[in-house]
Amino acid sequence: MDRTCIDCATCRQMAPEVFTQGNGFSYVARQPGDAAAESRALRALVACPTGSIGAAHRAAETREAANAFPEPRGGGVFFCGYTSEKSFGAWSWLLARPEGNVLVDSPRAAAPLLSGLARLGGVATLFLTHRDDVADHEALRRRFRCERVIHERDAAALGEPPERALRGDEPARLADDLLALPTPGHTRGHAVLLWKDTHLFTGDHLAFSKRRGHLVGFRDACWYSWDEQIRSMERLLDFSFTRVFPGHGETFHADSPAAMRKQIEKCVAWMKGR
Repeated sequence: MDRTCIDCATCRQMAPEVFTQGNGFSYVARQPGDAAAESRALRALVACPTGSIGAAHRAAETREAANAFPEPRGGGVFFCGYTSEKSFGAWSWLLARPEGNVLVDSPRAAAPLLSGLARLGGVATLFLTHRDDVADHEALRRRFRCERVIHERDAAALGEPPERALRGDEPARLADDLLALPTPGHTRGHAVLLWKDTHLFTGDHLAFSKRRGHLVGFRDACWYSWDEQIRSMERLLDFSFTRVFPGHGETFHADSPAAMRKQIEKCVAWMKGR
């Protein structure tokens, strides 16, 4: 790895057996020990937003990693890889739906990824959680003619009016299985997306912390109001879900909605003590 690393943690999340954290950057702690670890490391190379990872491999192996995205994560959810430096390496997620696929936040509009998205049926809706993670939204709009959805408070980040703007702080039904929940705090216009009352796509609002062992908000990356973010977190207690897919930080799966509720309550209590 080279000094262009921005310490977004993508490689460490994708291949923790190979990459680890240094003083403000990631680095290769050990070489992959088997074919599976090598495959994960090569996918991390592809996903890296700054191209900071190097490897000596045959072209076929690298090409396989480049074409591995979107990567299935179960339940119709796909990880897009190809994170963008414009969004500090935020993760983007594809929701495969018969009614039209939804892409949550913008990945880097790399040709192999766009082809992979097309193979899965394209993108009908691009849901942008907040202004930080719009990245290559224009390229995605041109390729798929997708409807871009973002809260009006953060919509200026697009540089042009979105096809649909969320307003106010009340939940907005996008489809029978899709509910947008405004969650101001990280930014004024932050919103999360609930799919099928099971999967919550949380942008920069909520993620699992391995170090702390529970769900957290990011106090050191709260650009608008920590008090507002706490109130937004408390409002999540009114909804049922079992899986959390963030833009930054680790994913989380609870055994039941009740178990997830306890996790959110623990998160709120921790946030109030910060």
